[in-house]
Amino acid sequence: MKRVGIPIVISAASGTGKTSLCKRLLATLSSTARSISFTTRKPRGEEVHGRDYYFISDAEFDQMIAAGEFIEWAEVFGNRYGTGLSAVKQLLDAGVDVLLDIDVQGGAQIRQKLPGALLIFLLPPSMPELRRRLINRAEDSPDVVARRLQKARSEVAQSGPYEYLVVNDDFEQAALDLRAIIRSHRLLRNRPVTLVETLLQADALAEAEKK
Repeated sequence: MKRVGIPIVISAASGTGKTSLCKRLLATLSSTARSISFTTRKPRGEEVHGRDYYFISDAEFDQMIAAGEFIEWAEVFGNRYGTGLSAVKQLLDAGVDVLLDIDVQGGAQIRQKLPGALLIFLLPPSMPELRRRLINRAEDSPDVVARRLQKARSEVAQSGPYEYLVVNDDFEQAALDLRAIIRSHRLLRNRPVTLVETLLQADALAEAEKK
């Protein structure tokens, strides 16, 4: 029996450093791929369609909802984001762990629809530090920063279902913590295909070939 991939949900408030940490994980963990979300918002900066997001219209998003093509979707600050079902399932069936960079609304849906999902929530060192980071990245007006901070408080309060909490105070340490969590989760005995089953099946096959 082949290995089944792990859906890895990583959620965090805007400004916590989730995007940078996910990029580090993808660069340092084998057999891991990122799920590319669909969104109705416009590209920012150097974002590229098909690499960072699939940028689609509201009408296209509605069509995908009606067709049941999303594992999860949510509206965030007036824009909608969704995770495509078919691409994720193909990767998981091929034994690839799939990194899902989504918010707490999406995380709750993933937990229900993909048993065995690993949920990790990233925390800022403090709310004043999060505010400083949001201001320093100079992407939002003061009103938007205030809205993001209010949403951050709500998201942190909803982090209860997540198995792991990682504080992104020091980037390198947070990256090491995330990597350690995922590597240890791969070795859990109750994974769909365990090391014991794989070992015994290989042994039985080898014994049969001897006869």
